Amino acid sequence: MATPVGNSAPGATFPARPSAPSAAPGAAAAGSGAAPPGSPVPRPAGASTKHYEPSAPERGVRARLAKATRTPPGRLRLAGVVLAVLTVAFGGLTAWQLETRASAADRVVSYSQPLSRDAAEIHRSLADAATTAASGFLLAGTEPKDVRARYEQDLAQAAKLVSQAAARTTSTSPAQASLSRLNQQLPVYAGLVESARADNRQGIPLGGAYLRYASEQMQTVLLPAAAELNTIENHELVVDYAAAQSTPWGAYVLAVLTLAALGWVQLTLFRRTNRVFNIGLLGATAAVLAGTLWLAVAGLTTGAALKKSDLEGAFPLQALNSARVDVLTARLAENLNLVARGSTATYANQYADVTKRLAGKADKSTPMRDRAGTLSNALILAPAAARQSLATAADQYDVWQDRYRAARTAEVDNADYQGALNATVSATDSTSTADAAFNATDRALAQAADAEQARFTASAEGTAGDLRLAAGAAAVLGLVAAAAALRGLGRRLAEYR
Repeated sequence: MATPVGNSAPGATFPARPSAPSAAPGAAAAGSGAAPPGSPVPRPAGASTKHYEPSAPERGVRARLAKATRTPPGRLRLAGVVLAVLTVAFGGLTAWQLETRASAADRVVSYSQPLSRDAAEIHRSLADAATTAASGFLLAGTEPKDVRARYEQDLAQAAKLVSQAAARTTSTSPAQASLSRLNQQLPVYAGLVESARADNRQGIPLGGAYLRYASEQMQTVLLPAAAELNTIENHELVVDYAAAQSTPWGAYVLAVLTLAALGWVQLTLFRRTNRVFNIGLLGATAAVLAGTLWLAVAGLTTGAALKKSDLEGAFPLQALNSARVDVLTARLAENLNLVARGSTATYANQYADVTKRLAGKADKSTPMRDRAGTLSNALILAPAAARQSLATAADQYDVWQDRYRAARTAEVDNADYQGALNATVSATDSTSTADAAFNATDRALAQAADAEQARFTASAEGTAGDLRLAAGAAAVLGLVAAAAALRGLGRRLAEYR
C-alpha cells in the first residue's frame, strides 16, 4: 500500500473513501424526493435567504457590555449610569410638569380670568348703556347730567374693554369674531341713540322709533355678541384652571421608580459588602425624597389655593355677572315699555320673562335663597365677603318689583301714563321710584362683584411663583442626587483598584 501524501503525522492512515454507487438512468427523477445527506434544505420559492446580523460596532458594544457586567466593577459602573439617568430624568420631568402648571396658573391670574371679567363687564356696560339711554329718553328735557354721564361712561368703558380684549386675543381665537362685531356695531348703536335723543328734545315722535330700533340693535346684535364673548372667555378660564390644577402623575411615577432603584442598589451593596451605609447613595435618596415631598406640598397647596380662588371668586363671579345682566335687561324692558306708550306688549312680556329668570315665580314671601333664578343662584354661591351685599341686593330687588307693579297698575288699570312714568323714573325723586330701587340693587351687586374679585385675587395670586420655585428646586435636587449617587458608587469602585 502506498504511503499517504500530506501533512499527516507519521504512521497515520486514512480510510478508503467509499465509491459512490452508480445510479440507474432516471433514478434521480424517480426517487422519493428526500435530499441526499449533506445537501442544503430546500426553501420555498420566493423565500428570502437574508437574516439580520448585527454590524461590527453593534457586536463590539454588546460584547463590551456583556464583559463589563460580568465583573463587580462593571456592574457598579452600570448601576451608576442607571441611577444618574433616573435622578436627572426625575428632576427634569418634575421641573417640566411643574412649570407647565405654573404657566397655566399664570394664565388664570393674568390672562383668562381678567379676560373673562372684562367680557362680563362689556356685557354689563352695554346693557347699562341701553338702560340709561332709555331712562334719559323718558326724562327728555329734564334729563340729569349724571344720567347722561353714566350713559357716556358705559359706552366708553365698553369700547375700551373691546379694544383691550382684541389686543390681547390671538388672531385664531374664536373670540375675534365677537370682538369684531362689537367694534363695528357699537358706533352704529351710539348714532341711533343720538338721533333718538335729538328728535325727542324737539318733540318729534320719530325719536321713540329711533330709540326702539337702537334697543333692538342692542338686544339682537350687541348683547348676543357680548354674551358669546363671555362664554368663550369663561371656557378658556375653565381650561386653564384644569391645567393649573392637574396632577403630575409622570413625576410621581418616576419618583417611585428612582427611589426603588436607589433602594435596590443599596440593598445589593449591603448584602455583598456587609456595609450598612453608603453616604453618597443615602444623599441621593434624600435628595429625591426632598424633591418628591416638595412636589407634593407645592401641588397640594397651590391646588387648594386655586380651588379656593375658583369657588370663592371666579365661579360665583360668573353667576353674579349673569344676575347683573338680567337685572339690567329687566330695567331696559321696563323703560322701553314706557317709551312704547302701550303700542306693544313686547316689552312687558320681556320684563316678565327676565324677572322670572332672575328669581323664579315665587314672590317676596319666599326667601331669595329658596327661589329658582340667577339672582338666587348668585346668593347661594356667594362667599362670606359678598353675602351681605347680595342679601341687600335681593331686598332692593323685591322693593323694585313692588314699585314696578304699582306703576304698571297706574298705566294699565288707571290709564295714568304720567303717574306710571313718575313712579318709574324722576329727575327730582331719588328715593321712592322704581329707578331708585333698581339703582340700589345694581350698587349692591357691584359691591358683591368687587368682593368676589378680591377673593379671587387673594387666593390665586402667587400660585405660579410657588410652582416655579418648586420646579427649580426639583431640577437642582435631581442633579444633586445624580452627583451623590455617582460619588457613592465611585467610592466602592475605588476599592477594586
